[in-house]
Amino acid sequence: MTQTKTKAKTNRAVKEKKPSIKIDDLPLPKADLLRIYRSMVLTRALDERGMMLQRQGRIGFFVPCIGQEAAQVGSAHALTARDWIFPSYRNTGTAIHRGVPMTEIIANLYGNSLDLSKGRQMPNHFSFKSIHFVSISSPIGTQITQAVGAAMAARYRKENMVAITDFGDGATSSNDFHAGLNFAGVFKAPVVFLCQNNQWAISQPLCDQTASPTIAAKAEAYGFPGVRVDGNDVLAVWQAVKEALDRARAGGGPTLVEAVTYRMGPHSSSDNPKAYRKDAEVESWKAKDPIDRFRRTLGDAGILSEADDKTLWEAARQEIVQAVKTVEAGPALPVETLFEDVYVAMPKHLAEQQQALRREIEERGGIRHGDGAFPL
Repeated sequence: MTQTKTKAKTNRAVKEKKPSIKIDDLPLPKADLLRIYRSMVLTRALDERGMMLQRQGRIGFFVPCIGQEAAQVGSAHALTARDWIFPSYRNTGTAIHRGVPMTEIIANLYGNSLDLSKGRQMPNHFSFKSIHFVSISSPIGTQITQAVGAAMAARYRKENMVAITDFGDGATSSNDFHAGLNFAGVFKAPVVFLCQNNQWAISQPLCDQTASPTIAAKAEAYGFPGVRVDGNDVLAVWQAVKEALDRARAGGGPTLVEAVTYRMGPHSSSDNPKAYRKDAEVESWKAKDPIDRFRRTLGDAGILSEADDKTLWEAARQEIVQAVKTVEAGPALPVETLFEDVYVAMPKHLAEQQQALRREIEERGGIRHGDGAFPL
């Protein structure tokens, strides 16, 4: 009898536990906070599935962003629909939070007929015109100067648009970083430079990347503010990027935002991070996991229960499973499409090559493929 009463009291204590954080103390409405968290969960779930698909041989290549969800989703939430994004190849969370359907993201990994790029881009190098998400390029830092150019064009057209460009710490050693920031500083371009400082440029540690005390400090040389923010705190990233966007939109010029975070996974599915970094370092950053951190904040505010969190994760994983099924059922692209979309009207020499390829396919009953190995 005593045990039953004690148990009942304990249950009441759990149910009656009051939130330790007031919702009014958080800078965004409940709906926004839950949407941000869902995007972070979806991004992590896609990373888990993407690496698995590559290991199973169902896709050739994958670039995870585990550990960087707060930097991506937080910055994406600060954008308006009219702003333009010039991303790096590790910006899946940005696309997800901007509302890109999961099937469109996954189709890029397969490169079949459902892929908006028609299989002409590497996996994780997608583009989405509907959300002003410019095509990702592999060369490091090229998106920086592109963002500055687009921002200047918007000013000349008197468009109320700000460009944001994402890049890693390794890109700060590129020529485009200097050229882009210098030009933007001189002409006060409406652009935000977001460095997702994840501590590693593949196998190159930050300490061997720059002699500057911080990445943000580099902005001083170009004549505009540099802000350093905890990149694992999604609300801190949102606030820093929003302030930078507002400043640019008001004519105040560019800002360099350094989001200090960590790439908890490999550089890509072709990378073995154990070859160049210690397990203890990775474990120390796992303790700062941005998703766990935000989940605790929402839980402390009484916004997200354990049951709701479990349901959300299950729904996210199911959404990805269904998207994979849809994409894998899509037909392959005809080989002849190699010659399309190059010119408005196909010139004679390409038409001849296309016909020659068709004859070869008919004679051989198909086309010889390579060994299937991905080059990176």
